[in-house]
Amino acid sequence: MTEASIRNKPGMASVKDMPLLQDGPPPGGFAPVRFARRIPNKGPSAIAIFLATFGAFSWGMYQVGKGNKIRRALKEEKYAARRAILPTLQAEEDERFVKEWKKYLEEEARIMKDVPGWKVGENVYNSGRWMPPATGELRPDIW
Repeated sequence: MTEASIRNKPGMASVKDMPLLQDGPPPGGFAPVRFARRIPNKGPSAIAIFLATFGAFSWGMYQVGKGNKIRRALKEEKYAARRAILPTLQAEEDERFVKEWKKYLEEEARIMKDVPGWKVGENVYNSGRWMPPATGELRPDIW
């Protein structure tokens, strides 16, 4: 739409001479605006969520307890088996130690044969206690 058709006059005129056109509400007014906070009532209640969480936690703790009992039984079985074979293993180790000790004494006698007053196998410490070697080999440096 042109200015001339609005004023019904040809040519330019002052803006002040133009008819006043202002936007306004439609007839009957605008539709009401929803501004209130309306939260839908969907989903489980707080007590339902709490009970479900408590149930899941309780079931999980029950499963952990069952697993602990099984693991404890397996551990006890392993220790019982070790206790059962311990005398056999100790006897084998004692036999191996005696063989190594004899070799050690023979080697000591061979090396120290020229030293006067040397007693083979005598303890050089004066503690009065016999202690087995801490390692599996008696003298790893000479073998």
